[in-house]
Amino acid sequence: MTDTTIRPVAADRALLSRLRAWYSAETPNPAKRVQFNRPFTPWLFLLPQLAVVVIFFYWPSVQAVTSSFYIEDPFGFGATFVGMENYTDAVSSSQYAGTAFFTAFFCVVVTALSLGIGLLLAVKADKVIRGAATYKTLLISVYAIAPPVAGLIGMMFFDMHIGPLTDIAAFFGHDLRVGIDYWDTVFAVTIISVWKQIPYNFIFFLSGLQSVPVSVREAALIDAKSGWRRFMDVTLPLLAPTAFFLLVINITYAMFDTFPIFDVVVKDKPANNPITLVYKVYLDGFKGNDIGGSSAQSVILMVVVAALTVLQFRFLERRVHYG
Repeated sequence: MTDTTIRPVAADRALLSRLRAWYSAETPNPAKRVQFNRPFTPWLFLLPQLAVVVIFFYWPSVQAVTSSFYIEDPFGFGATFVGMENYTDAVSSSQYAGTAFFTAFFCVVVTALSLGIGLLLAVKADKVIRGAATYKTLLISVYAIAPPVAGLIGMMFFDMHIGPLTDIAAFFGHDLRVGIDYWDTVFAVTIISVWKQIPYNFIFFLSGLQSVPVSVREAALIDAKSGWRRFMDVTLPLLAPTAFFLLVINITYAMFDTFPIFDVVVKDKPANNPITLVYKVYLDGFKGNDIGGSSAQSVILMVVVAALTVLQFRFLERRVHYG
């Protein structure tokens, strides 16, 4: 081998080593963690979020637990320690038991209808070819409406004087009196709450349907002729993670986020109206000036929600298959 042949090879090797050194210097190693020069620097970045959590979650929670053991003057002039009396009064009250029963019933109905209708609309919209963007935009647009505005729009539809739904009910021989009759009010708040939540479920279900691989759909067409069997055996199991996530979100929505809807529909109406546990905490604390009793109710509600969440993740998530 001549000297003219060795030189290009050596030059190529030197160039290759320089390129490797440059690439390793320019490309960070993903295995290396970011190192801060001072130990307090990471906490400085986390401080705004930690402050929000402490101020708006932990501090009110501690205050609620503390207030639940006292009978407090609404103007802050004094407090009397009563121990567990506020809790026993709440649990033994027939009104509280009725409110708890209605809250459970309301959560089940709103969650079932919102998930069912959202899934049905997502399946139908996924099959639309022409004008698909228009259909999806119209179905999603309701989600942009704030809950108090949704309650106000719903009350306009259920108004006893100008509401079109009241006229439809009168055509079938029923006098719809929302805000006066108990079950008419239940029907109204349920319809408004479901209408408000459907777009949220629709968005996630449609995204889940569109993520199903084409090869899986083609294999399902070969294996099952019935569209219902293809949906139950193939599509629905693939949507299980999305459905489980939406189940938790919808239960939380029915228990807490429907507060503005109840406030619009039930506010300034006769006392014989359905309310949820969250709205009862507001009525007893801010309207009835029972700070200790409302604090005890909020603590009970917090424990119930925590237990319900643990049960959902403990038992239902086992049936969900990811991937």
